[in-house]
Amino acid sequence: MDTSPYTDPDTEPDTASQSNVTPTLRRDEVYLELRRRLMAGEFALNSRLVEEKVAGLLGVSRTPVREALVRLLADGHVTRVNGGYFAAMPDFTDLRDLYDLRITLEMRGISRAIEADAVRHDAAMLEPLRDSWRGMWDDRPEPTPDFVTMDEDFHVTLLRSSGNAVMANTLEGINARIRPVRMYDFLDEQRIELTIIQHLAVVEAVLATRLDDAAIELRAHVGESMDEVERRVARAMTNMILHPGGMR
Repeated sequence: MDTSPYTDPDTEPDTASQSNVTPTLRRDEVYLELRRRLMAGEFALNSRLVEEKVAGLLGVSRTPVREALVRLLADGHVTRVNGGYFAAMPDFTDLRDLYDLRITLEMRGISRAIEADAVRHDAAMLEPLRDSWRGMWDDRPEPTPDFVTMDEDFHVTLLRSSGNAVMANTLEGINARIRPVRMYDFLDEQRIELTIIQHLAVVEAVLATRLDDAAIELRAHVGESMDEVERRVARAMTNMILHPGGMR
């Protein structure tokens, strides 16, 4: 039997019973494994993700696959057309413009403190943030797209500590829009380690009131993240295009 996890959109899905399949992955693990494959570009464009075939591929029943597909739809990793799920093309629309707006907001959080002596970053917010990221260096998290939420928290907390809640709330909205693509930035240990180093450099400079240094570090960090995201997304898109008949 063909165990390809996808089929041509016009082909009827395999209706073979999965009742005898012994689950080997928990529900969250099914979601994570399917997300990993999607982000690696292992499913061809315009290929329908058929529950039965994905379940056979992963050695699980259809139920956790169905639940994973619903979560992946909410995340933006799959689309739904005529009742079927398809691998989504990573969306570059407005990405660079949103990154520009992001860096403008974040840099303003530092520049306003440089320009006005009355503006001070809240050390009560930044010291726990610094200590948390120091702890991450000692016990580094595994590379996973979910690291993006910790990264977002760092940047929002840094901006909020400058005293402008409106800018911090705006940054949260921008983060939500670019999150599905930014997840590609945290797929290997080197990127996790570099992010921790760069975050610590920024927050320690701010706490030491070396604000010019903090601004230089922050701008370089966000710009490098943008470049890395674009490279990784382009690689995944190439895989999706060059392997129309199946997984790599």
